Amino acid sequence: MSATLKLEPLTAEAFSPFGIVLDTAAAELRMINGGTTERFHALAMADTETGGGRTILSMFRGQPRQFPYTVDMMERHPLGSQAFFPVTQGDWIAVVAPNVDGRPGKPQAFLVPGHIGVQYARNVWHHPLIAVGQPSDFLVMDREGGGTNLEETSYETPYLLADPAN
Repeated sequence: MSATLKLEPLTAEAFSPFGIVLDTAAAELRMINGGTTERFHALAMADTETGGGRTILSMFRGQPRQFPYTVDMMERHPLGSQAFFPVTQGDWIAVVAPNVDGRPGKPQAFLVPGHIGVQYARNVWHHPLIAVGQPSDFLVMDREGGGTNLEETSYETPYLLADPAN
């Protein structure tokens, strides 16, 4: 048996308990390189210093999930934040949950437009990347270094996420 997980539109306010929305429309715009380049300044600021870590930038390629999709586990990174910014412009889904006594509580699912990224705050429960409809590339800023920076846990009762196209 599973519970239904409603897909919500992404807003900065709704996502704020879990991190920040990375939207160029809300960023400080600076013109650089003699006025030929727009710089969307400081979209994300990594929180990776805990335990001697360092900030790294990687490319992730997420394969599209099949819907309805079962959300049966969550993960978190206690030593650093993690930012995802799509490169291929496909919509994607961010699933997050509050911390309840060291475990993920009831999840929230956000439909994220393909030109928007998110930064999960350090120690926030979230589901791994959920690409929609096509393989999707993401620039990912996170922590590399010593210590245990990945916790995974399963839900006793999974949540069912409906097809975002319907």
